[in-house]
Amino acid sequence: MNGANRTEPTRRRQEQPGAGARFVAWLARPLASFHLVVTIATLLTVLGLVMVLSASSVEAYADEGSAYKLFNQQAMFAAIGTVLFYLALRIPLRRLRQWSFPLFVLSVLGLVLVLIPGIGSKVQGARRWIDLGLFNVQPSEIVKVTLVVWGAHLLASRRSEHAGLKDILMPLVPAGLLVCLLVVVEPNLSTTIALGIVLAALLWFGGLPLRLFVTVSVSGMIAAAVLALSAGYRSDRMRAFFNPGDDPQGIGYQARQALYSLADGGIWGRGLGQSRAKWSYLPNSHNDFIFAIIGEELGFLGCALVLGLFALFVYTGIRIASRSVDPFLRLLTATATTWITGQALINIGYVVGLLPVTGLQLPLVSAGGSSLAITLFMFGIIANAARHEPEAVSALHAGQDGRFSRLLRLPKPEVYSPARASAARAKSAQRKPPRPGRQALPARRPQPEPGRRRSPESRGTSSLRATRAWEPSYPVNHTRERGKSR
Repeated sequence: MNGANRTEPTRRRQEQPGAGARFVAWLARPLASFHLVVTIATLLTVLGLVMVLSASSVEAYADEGSAYKLFNQQAMFAAIGTVLFYLALRIPLRRLRQWSFPLFVLSVLGLVLVLIPGIGSKVQGARRWIDLGLFNVQPSEIVKVTLVVWGAHLLASRRSEHAGLKDILMPLVPAGLLVCLLVVVEPNLSTTIALGIVLAALLWFGGLPLRLFVTVSVSGMIAAAVLALSAGYRSDRMRAFFNPGDDPQGIGYQARQALYSLADGGIWGRGLGQSRAKWSYLPNSHNDFIFAIIGEELGFLGCALVLGLFALFVYTGIRIASRSVDPFLRLLTATATTWITGQALINIGYVVGLLPVTGLQLPLVSAGGSSLAITLFMFGIIANAARHEPEAVSALHAGQDGRFSRLLRLPKPEVYSPARASAARAKSAQRKPPRPGRQALPARRPQPEPGRRRSPESRGTSSLRATRAWEPSYPVNHTRERGKSR
C-alpha cells in the first residue's frame, strides 16, 4: 500500500503535460496570433521606454537639466502609438483598402512639404521633420506604412484572371521609386533602405518573376552602393566599416565604442542603469546604438531576449499570413513582417559590426517619436489581420471574444467569402474585357469558407510551401519558374 501511495504522485506528474505541450496547445487556440502580436508589441515598447530612460538620462540632465527630458517625449509618443494601435484594431478592412491610396498620396505630399524651407525643419543638415508645435512629425516614417497598405491593396486587386506582369510593376514601382527619390533628397539613406525593403517585399510576395526580381534587387543594391559613396558622411561610414582601424578616434569611434559596450556587458550585464558608455562615450546611445546599451546593462541575456522577441514576431507574421484567406491580408502581413524584421536586423547588424552604420532605428526600442508611433500603428494593423484568421472569425462570431477583446469592445471581424470575391471578379471581368496581348491565367482554385477546417493535405500545401512560404493564394503566371506545380 505504501509503495502504491508513493507511486501515485509520480504517475500524476507523468500524466501532466509539460510546458512545451501546454504552449503548443495554447498556440492552437483561435486568437493565439492576436495575443502574440499584442504581447510582442507591449514587451518591446516597455523595454524600449526603460532603455531610453537609462541611455539618455546622463546627457539629458547635462543638456536640459532633467534626466527625464527624452524619456517624457518617448512616453508621450508611446501613448500616441497606443491610441493608433487601438484605432488600427477597429478599422474595417474595406475602409483600410479604400483609404490606402488617398493616405499614400498625402504621405507623398508630406515628403514634398518637408523639403520646403520654412515648413521642414533642418537638423544636422537634413530636412526630415515638420514642426507641428507640440511635437515633430517625420513624413518618411508615415510613408512606410502607407506604401505597405496601398501596395498590398494594389497587388491584391490585380489577382483577376487577366492579371499580367505589367499589373505587378505599374504603378507600384514608379510610385516606390518616387518615394525613395524624395527621401534621398532630404537626405535620409537609412529610410531609403527601409523603403527599398518594403518595395522588394511587395514585389516578391506579389508574384514578380524570379529572374526579374533578382534584376530589380541587384539594381537596387547597386543604387544603394552609389548613394552610400556619393556623400561625404556616407562614404566615411563605408570607409570606416572596411578599415575600422584607420581612424579609431574619428569616423570609426562610434562603432568601436559600441563593441566595447557589448564586451563590457558579458553574459549577465553590469546591471540596469549601470552603463558606462552612456556617459558621453557612445554617441546616440539612446537611438541608433541602443542595442549596445542593452548588451552592456543586461548582458548577452538581454540581447538574446530582444532577438527572441523579434524571432517570435517573425513566426507570428508567418502564422498570420499563412492562415489568412484574404490575399490582401497575406500580402500586407508578409510585407510588414519583412520590413520590421529587416530593419531590426540591419540595426543589430551594424551595432555588432557586421554591417556598415546606416542609422536605421531598432523598431519600438530606439528613441524616436514618429518611428515608435507609426510602428505601433503597423503592429495594430497586423493584430487586426490576426483577428481575421478563419478560425478567429468563427470564434469571435460565436461569442468567444476573450477578456481583452471584450475590454476594448472591438468590433466583430468581417467574414471573407472567396465565392463572393470570385463572383465580384467575374462580374468585373465581364464589364472590362482583357487588353490586347494579355494572356489570361487559369481559374483560381476555390478556397474553403471561413470556419471550415481544411484537410491536412490542403493545410500543408497552402501554408508552408516547399520553396516559398508566401506564394499568394491566387494564381500567377510564373509559378513553374519558381519551382511550383499546382
